[in-house]
Amino acid sequence: MAFALCFGEIDVNRFFATVPGYPMIAEVRKEPEQQRNIGNGWHTDHSYHEAPALGSMLYAREVPTTGGDTLFASMYAAYDALSDGLKATLEGLKAWHSSRHVFGAAAAARRGDLEGRIRNPELATQDALHSVVICHPDTGRKALYVNPGFTVRFDGWTEEESRPLLDYLYRHAVRPEFTCRFHWREGSLAFWDNRSTWHFAVNDYHGERRLLHRITIAGHKLS
Repeated sequence: MAFALCFGEIDVNRFFATVPGYPMIAEVRKEPEQQRNIGNGWHTDHSYHEAPALGSMLYAREVPTTGGDTLFASMYAAYDALSDGLKATLEGLKAWHSSRHVFGAAAAARRGDLEGRIRNPELATQDALHSVVICHPDTGRKALYVNPGFTVRFDGWTEEESRPLLDYLYRHAVRPEFTCRFHWREGSLAFWDNRSTWHFAVNDYHGERRLLHRITIAGHKLS
């Protein structure tokens, strides 16, 4: 918590179970008998907020014997590799991000054994509009800012109209040359910038326990 506060205020996640006695720290946990894990899909934390998260930290308490890695993808690299024509098309677009389809009541019915680890579906009311291409507030670099987890459509487009272009961007953004793989050990701490990366928790350690503690750092509105 002290390390996180060096970078900004802590953004408490309303949907994750928390560490007893520490409401600012979320649990990212999977027990040996459970099949589903948290974060098993490319996403950017809290992009559904009007002021999205600056970054997130994960601290490994218990890790499986094998597996359980986290993949990261650079949205700087993904943007830089786009054609000039597509960059020009995306430059003026904005997209809607939402928590409803991931954490809301409809999603709760499909949650399976994530129930209890993911909670408070009634609080999934966040919708936010962000530029598809952002200028990073610290580096000044342009980055692609849509993600498969929370982006639902382009502003002024229907979901059906948005899907082909979003799907293309999602495939493009996870090309091997834009990604890396983080291997956890007990005591590992990963800290990433949510404004310029995606991440994906690999679910390949069935029958073993994995427990990490997560803190998310509040950010500011993006331009």
